[in-house]
Amino acid sequence: MSYLKEFTKGLVKENPTLVTLLGMCPTLAITTMASNAIGMGAAATFVLICSNVAISLLKKFIPKQVRLPSYIVVIAGFVTLISLILQAFVPAVYDALGIYLPLITVNCIILGRAEMFASKNNVAASALDGAGMGIGFTLALLAVGSVREILGSGTWFGLKIYPDFVQPMTIFVLPAGGFFVLGCVIALVNKIANRKPPEATGCAACPNRESCISVEKTETAENTEKEENK
Repeated sequence: MSYLKEFTKGLVKENPTLVTLLGMCPTLAITTMASNAIGMGAAATFVLICSNVAISLLKKFIPKQVRLPSYIVVIAGFVTLISLILQAFVPAVYDALGIYLPLITVNCIILGRAEMFASKNNVAASALDGAGMGIGFTLALLAVGSVREILGSGTWFGLKIYPDFVQPMTIFVLPAGGFFVLGCVIALVNKIANRKPPEATGCAACPNRESCISVEKTETAENTEKEENK
C-alpha cells in the first residue's frame, strides 16, 4: 500500500466535492466568504481524521449489523468536540457556520470514508485518507468561496480589493451564483484530472510495430547473407 497515494488521491483525482460530488449542501451554503470555507474545511478535516482513526481501531469490535449507526455515533462525538472548541476559541467562525457545523455528522464524505475505507484498512492509511480527503474538501470550498467573495463582495478574507468605482456583482453571493461558480470549478478540475497524455505518433504508436521490426530484421539478414554469398 502506498501511503502517499492514499493521501494525495483526495486532493484532485478523487476530490470528494469536485469529482465525486459529495458534500454539496455546505459547499453551496457557506462559501459566500473564503474565511467560512476555511472554517468548515478545517472542522470537516478534523472530524474525518479522528473518525477514520477511531473506526479503523474499532472495526473488529463493531458488529456488521449496526456498523452504520455505530459510525454515526463516533462521528457525532467528534463533531460535538470540534463544535465546543470553535464555540470557545473562535466564536465568529462558530456563528458563521451555524447549523451546517452539526450537520457534519451526516456529511456523506465522512460517512462514506468510514464505510468504504476506514473499516477496511489500518490506522495509518485511514488517517492519511482522512487528511487527504479533508484537505481536498477544504481546497474545493476555498476555491468556490474565493471566487464568490471576490466577484460578489469585492473582498477576499474580508480585505477590500476593488476600487470604490467598481461595483461587485452581488449575484455571486446568491444561490444562483453559487451553483454557477461550483459548476465552473468542477468542469475545470475534471478537465485537469482527465487530461490525457499526448498520443504517440509514427512507428511507436503502430499496433503492428513488433511484426514490422521482425520482418525488417529478417529481410536485413537475408540481404546480408546474399551479399556474403556473392
